[in-house]
Amino acid sequence: MPEPPYTIFDIQPEWVLEPEALGSKEKFWYRAKDDEAEWLFKFPQPNTGQHWAEKIAAEIAGCLDIHHARVEFARFQDTQGSASESFAGGGRDLYHGNQVLAGTVLGYDPHKSFRQADHMLSNIFSAIDAAFAEPENAHRVKIGLADYLVLDALIGNTDRHHENWGILLWQVGEDWEGVLAPTFDHASSLGRELADLSPGKCRQRLLDEGRIGEYSEKARGAIFWNNTDKYGLSPLELVRRAAALHPGLFKPALARLARLEREQIRGIIDRVPADWMTSLAREFALELMCYNYKELEKIRL
Repeated sequence: MPEPPYTIFDIQPEWVLEPEALGSKEKFWYRAKDDEAEWLFKFPQPNTGQHWAEKIAAEIAGCLDIHHARVEFARFQDTQGSASESFAGGGRDLYHGNQVLAGTVLGYDPHKSFRQADHMLSNIFSAIDAAFAEPENAHRVKIGLADYLVLDALIGNTDRHHENWGILLWQVGEDWEGVLAPTFDHASSLGRELADLSPGKCRQRLLDEGRIGEYSEKARGAIFWNNTDKYGLSPLELVRRAAALHPGLFKPALARLARLEREQIRGIIDRVPADWMTSLAREFALELMCYNYKELEKIRL
């Protein structure tokens, strides 16, 4: 028996707390009741599926036991969007990747928004090693980040830039403790930017011409391999190279992929309410994940 559609939460104007300045999309923080958590509501950019991409990605992460921000469908004044539960607060402060890198990698520019070629995997891992005094803690964080990169490769998330990962820190006595923040902001995935039917590159044409693989392989991610590269690697190619260089870090996430089956992925997609995602968008998201899954399976084997 199929699962029911995902719940849609209606946000009341009096719940709104403040706008969020970080990032390029319009969004605001809200709280339904004083004793409940804060949530970040995001308006999807026009003619995109950023809201359903966020929700599907979170559900996939849950199936793979990848630590992720909770995401729900939400509506504000008749506008469809997504809402993410805050994971900071309670004495825990979020330090984004650009802050971590700027504090540990010589010459790193934390304010560069596009084509930050110093946002290399080698620099990220070096920054994590420098940020954590205990090697086992740094190792644990790097394994968690490898989880996130495998998720990115599966869903085609191209926006793992230096403000889309981070570390949560809190003070214990005179010392500081920290963990990798849950993975968040997966709006740039699953072909969310494509139109169903239009001239040029669109879902229908890519499906009809069997070019899902081409779409995935040509994607430009936000993590670079060398700082001389013009573009970041595709999420899939990044994991191919990274898993070959750091097999121990990527083995756990790649092994957990065996839990996912095509029908399970389809079930996650099918729970998106009928008027929130077109049938072509559903088919494309499914086929994209299936292609990426098969490619990741080659690494796992």
